[in-house]
Amino acid sequence: MTAFLNKLYAAGAILAAICMILIAVLTLVQILGRLFGVQVIDAGEIAGYAMAGSIFLALAQTLRTGGHIRVNLLLTRLKGRTRRTFEFICLAVALCLAVMFAIFSVKMTMDSYAFNDVSTGMMPVPLWIPQLTMAFGSILFAIVLIHELVTMLRGEQPGYLAAESSEGFSE
Repeated sequence: MTAFLNKLYAAGAILAAICMILIAVLTLVQILGRLFGVQVIDAGEIAGYAMAGSIFLALAQTLRTGGHIRVNLLLTRLKGRTRRTFEFICLAVALCLAVMFAIFSVKMTMDSYAFNDVSTGMMPVPLWIPQLTMAFGSILFAIVLIHELVTMLRGEQPGYLAAESSEGFSE
């Protein structure tokens, strides 16, 4: 199961990378367009959507590999069982927030689809398309938090801590 989930997180990261490539291509096209006097319609708006997609789609893989910035001034001073308890509480709170955000983003995407919402730019983009990246990314983030909580309940070290090579975590 862990192998499948890691592949799922990696797929999100690959989609995030594709979004970043799209941003670079759109920026390059805009620069070249200005040089040749051609206006690229709504490239900035689409690049903004791709930026949001790159952020949300990469959340799960970034957490799993220890890439998130963690403020752990208190946690580094704790040892053993106390440290595990506080790590668990942090993950549980993060999971609650992630699940609420995932529910909200899925509902917002469904509403945009149902009401046929489109962007206000010169090229009307159905808003559910860019919102889908946010919904999928937030669902992936909630899944990785569940994965890390289950890993802790099994008495193993979560992926983000293994990547950080944190000291004082073991009992």
